[in-house]
Amino acid sequence: MVQSLPLALAAASLFLLPPALADGLYTKSSPVLQVSGNNYDSLIAKTNYTSIVEFYAPWCGHCQSLKPAFEKAAKSLTGLAKVAAVNCDEESNKPLCGTMGVQGFPTLKIVKPGKKAGKPIVEDYQGPRSAKGIVDAVIDKIPNHVKRLKDTDYQDWLEAGDGPKAILFSDKGTTSALLKAVAIDYRDVIPVAQIRNSEKEATEVFHVEKFPTLVLLPGEGKDPLTYNGEMKKENMVAFLAQAASPNPDPAPKKTKSSSSKTDKSKASKASSSFADASKSQASSEAKTAKASQTMETMDDESQPTESPDPNVVKEDTQKPVKLPKVAPPIASLDDTIPLQQKCLNTKAGTCILALLPPTEGDAASPETLQAISSLSEIHRKHEGGKRNLFPFYQLPASNPETDSLRQQLSLDSGIQLIAVNGKRAWYRHYAKSTFTQLEIEDWIDAIRMGDGSKSKLPDTLIADAETLPEEPVYVKVPKDYQSNPEAMREAMKAQMPEGVEFEFEEMDDSEYDRVIDQAREGAAKREAKEKAEAEVSKVVEEEDGKKSDVPIEHVEL
Repeated sequence: MVQSLPLALAAASLFLLPPALADGLYTKSSPVLQVSGNNYDSLIAKTNYTSIVEFYAPWCGHCQSLKPAFEKAAKSLTGLAKVAAVNCDEESNKPLCGTMGVQGFPTLKIVKPGKKAGKPIVEDYQGPRSAKGIVDAVIDKIPNHVKRLKDTDYQDWLEAGDGPKAILFSDKGTTSALLKAVAIDYRDVIPVAQIRNSEKEATEVFHVEKFPTLVLLPGEGKDPLTYNGEMKKENMVAFLAQAASPNPDPAPKKTKSSSSKTDKSKASKASSSFADASKSQASSEAKTAKASQTMETMDDESQPTESPDPNVVKEDTQKPVKLPKVAPPIASLDDTIPLQQKCLNTKAGTCILALLPPTEGDAASPETLQAISSLSEIHRKHEGGKRNLFPFYQLPASNPETDSLRQQLSLDSGIQLIAVNGKRAWYRHYAKSTFTQLEIEDWIDAIRMGDGSKSKLPDTLIADAETLPEEPVYVKVPKDYQSNPEAMREAMKAQMPEGVEFEFEEMDDSEYDRVIDQAREGAAKREAKEKAEAEVSKVVEEEDGKKSDVPIEHVEL
């Protein structure tokens, strides 16, 4: 039987690959854990750790390009999480690849422990194909079993149970990935807690004078032990091992009955379906690339790898999923009075302000776009979770107060982020020159937790709240209600701030015309503002490389 040309080319490309690639992309010395269908459950599904798993084929060009960044991510996550790969070209692995819904290469999935042992939560990784992007995403998914304690409750925690316990005294408000990983090692063996340096009673009881300090309470009436080594995971685990052994990983194998016919049938169907998809992509790649004994290497490991069309097309392939829209940009305060009303007065709470530099033409700098995008995503994240968070605002260079803030706080003309609190007259400056979402969120979390030092906000920047004009209140009333005063009253009342009262008054024609003109002018300004914000969103979306017509499982964000 004559073999079709596409499959013949695919087969030729496999024969011309170097031996290492024919067997698999990752060697035994690679930091990437090589997983198969036989050990996936014990190494990934049943582990207490978060994992990121790459499903690949050795002949896939995009997989070869991803390899340097994936290995770099594996080194960075050593001891914190698992970075693994499954060779879907191996016959014995095809049922697993099919079961995991692999339809193209490379497919990356984050696997994190679920509430029920052996039943993990699997999510598609849709972030940048770069080492940093992978590391940031995985760290964000590491389970946190560390108990945060204060002077008011640490004694109750100590008295609960007779076994050993461990406490990290820290000057940080957030829990590090390192401590989370240690807590995972000792989950259900040694409870791990964290106490901030501001909790004076606890620090004095345990004679802690420097931060961070790890203290082990061995239990059974034994005196506490203080760790004096480096804050490295293997050393910390060895220190705690004086009181108890860490959890083994992978977990000891348990005897289990043979698979049912139904399970075997499902695996067979998944394997068959995946094999068809794999052949389709192999054929597609063979048509568009010549076979070569050398493969391209990445010029810059930190840059995302291209994935123009790694999607496998089948008759029953679902249509590309539309990407969610980027978060709408945070509100802009374009004049002094709104800024004073919101943030810079004697009764105002904490605000995050992004001081924007003047733009050259219509183009904002990449740093400005990234900062606004990161703040917008953080704001949407907290708003979607219905968590109270202080407001974020943009301050354009055209706002006279922007230049005043720069001068009085000694800030340069670039993009600057500051947190201000008018009531308590303090501010904090974001000192980094990079503006990733993770970095800014860490800074904001530290402010929320009261970590770090604050600087005195000059009195000349803070307005007396009693002298400021009241903020206008905007309400929306359905057109159907405009001929029904009572319905209109109820609709308006539901949108009014607490304590605000209002009443209807008749007006003559001239007054009516004046109000209508004022309303039209305000509507025109709001429309112009919304249009400008839409343009910023469009620029941010283009800057991030998001394309809504690319299948979501392979898009580069």
